[in-house]
Amino acid sequence: MDVQVMEFQLIIADIVGTVGVMLTLTAYFLLQIDKITSTGRSYSLLNVFGAVLILYSLYFNWNTPAVIMEFAWFLISLYGLYRHFNPSQS
Repeated sequence: MDVQVMEFQLIIADIVGTVGVMLTLTAYFLLQIDKITSTGRSYSLLNVFGAVLILYSLYFNWNTPAVIMEFAWFLISLYGLYRHFNPSQS
């Protein structure tokens, strides 16, 4: 693969990962200022999308501990969405 193409992919991956971090931090900030709740759909959705975007960036710049953390963040957020949509099942 061409070096310039690889560098471009890394730049895109960094941008995507940064957007993911911003989504995750936004969710946490909104939670702290009582604009959303931890059991609400918005909090879990922001965290799911944030984790997915960060995992995408980690695919190009592998870091095992970070992948484990983001995968767990993703799964926990999915569980939060499940609980939101199925309150009698939790």
